[in-house]
Amino acid sequence: MNDPESTEGRALSTEQIAAAGSEREDRASSDQNPALDNDPGASDQPRAQLLEDNELQNLLVQWKDIQAEFVDEPRKAVQAADALVAELMQRLAQMFASERAQLESRWSGGEDVSTEDLRRGLRRYRSFFERLLAA
Repeated sequence: MNDPESTEGRALSTEQIAAAGSEREDRASSDQNPALDNDPGASDQPRAQLLEDNELQNLLVQWKDIQAEFVDEPRKAVQAADALVAELMQRLAQMFASERAQLESRWSGGEDVSTEDLRRGLRRYRSFFERLLAA
């Protein structure tokens, strides 16, 4: 059971399931709620990317390590999972707060914020909100 190949296989399966789930969520959300198609943040484009590729890859590597650790030390793995989720939530909160502060700064400075900037912001919020509800 501690075979590295079987752990690697499970991690790959997790990625494949996550990718397939994301595609199903995209289809299901517009099938079940046609009103989402009228959402200004919605489009035929894929969901907004919430993290940079390098951040995402780093989190995925940490998550795979935690899953592999569960076999030998389940308590430690759950504690590490909790810490990783807390770190991710803090990172996302900081990211959204920073974006909001930038927009508010531009507004208060009299600078015009384009509809496209607002659409991208709404799209990121929509993507995040739907992912939370899908969990």
